[in-house]
Amino acid sequence: MTPPEALAEYLAHLGVERGLSEHTLAAYRRDLERYLAFLTGRGITDLAAVSEAEVASYVEALRAGSDGGSALSPSSTNRAVVAVRGWHRFEVREGRAANDPAAAVRPAGGVKRLPKAISVDDVERLLDGASAADGVLGLRDRALVEVLYGTGARISEAIGLTVDDVELDRQAPSIHLFGKGRKERVVPVGSYAIDALEAYLVRGRPVLAGNGRGNAALFLNQRGNPLSRQSAWAVLQDAAARAKIGTHISPHTLRHSYATHLLAGGADVRVVQELLGHASVTTTQIYTLVTPDTLREVYAASHPRAL
Repeated sequence: MTPPEALAEYLAHLGVERGLSEHTLAAYRRDLERYLAFLTGRGITDLAAVSEAEVASYVEALRAGSDGGSALSPSSTNRAVVAVRGWHRFEVREGRAANDPAAAVRPAGGVKRLPKAISVDDVERLLDGASAADGVLGLRDRALVEVLYGTGARISEAIGLTVDDVELDRQAPSIHLFGKGRKERVVPVGSYAIDALEAYLVRGRPVLAGNGRGNAALFLNQRGNPLSRQSAWAVLQDAAARAKIGTHISPHTLRHSYATHLLAGGADVRVVQELLGHASVTTTQIYTLVTPDTLREVYAASHPRAL
């Protein structure tokens, strides 16, 4: 089997058996096609012939951009290393290679960056900005932003919701989110999001659905089709512009803000881990890191010689 054929089989494995999203698969494909081009440039036409030194050289090429591609940041380099390690591990498991040349090549321990969160006041301004859209779109946009901030959903999870995934029983309201690998989690939802969803479902979605041919998706565009990732992104950009929020706002900004505000309010990190759908608490713990501003505030409020 040629390396391109082996790559196609591995990507099919990731999509079918591992259930990775199209967005994640596209990232794997880009990283591994670059790796394949690197090996081809060195005259390697059999993955079983790759050595640990070649994998290490590829990592250095990513950092420096010496393979003809752009130099990658530490986090992007680490992502590419993970992709390469997974592919070689798969080749060994399938019996096409005796040894794993990438097993000892570890991702570099990069500097952990704090997620960017916005204040509660800015969230409220963003919600008001979403509501300011014209007619039924204002109802939809408000509901979308309330769901993103009220549940910590990834954008793919939010736009993948169907009407049946939302349970608005006032005694135990919840939303069923389907994360990476279609892993389901049930997340409680608050009264603000309930109100926004009910207004959208009663007065907004039926109008949008009337423009299409019938669709179970919760969030629809003006043609009655499921809202796309790009359109959902544009909803946030427009809302931020109306609210005059200078900070760059993305769907992940609201997810970060959700986690940060929960922890600031006293939530246990393991509870937040479950709500976010993180496989490991280590991923969630980045939200617990103390910022320089917090250090200064605590020092000013607590130390007798601070003022």
